[in-house]
Amino acid sequence: MSKQIKIDITVPNQTRYLAVIGKITECLVHSLGYYSGDKTELAYQLNLVVTEATANAMCHANECDPSKQIKVSISVADDLLKVCVFDQGSGFDISKLAKTRAKDTDEGGRGVPIIYKLMDRVDYVKSETGYVLKMTKRLH
Repeated sequence: MSKQIKIDITVPNQTRYLAVIGKITECLVHSLGYYSGDKTELAYQLNLVVTEATANAMCHANECDPSKQIKVSISVADDLLKVCVFDQGSGFDISKLAKTRAKDTDEGGRGVPIIYKLMDRVDYVKSETGYVLKMTKRLH
């Protein structure tokens, strides 16, 4: 039997919505009755990944422009969890930031290396209205 869940969230480009998006992500993980791993740890990691990705989209891609929006799509199908964060920006070379180690930066710049460390696959590609950060994690 296939276990499928999909949640789409669209919020104004304002950081005050980060906690809401993180909490929804945590609740989703805790609702996965078939997941036999440490749900608390997975919920923490996914909250961190989703809020980092969303904050980057808001502050960097969308340049803190309150007239723009952020869309977050979270889906689970069997043992594969996918998170997509859609921005309305002009994109950047994510591979340069991915090579940075989190401890090598001062205040900022840790988000992308953390995302790469906690997720199994990360892609940043052009979308119809900007770019989308696609992140995948296997749940086994």
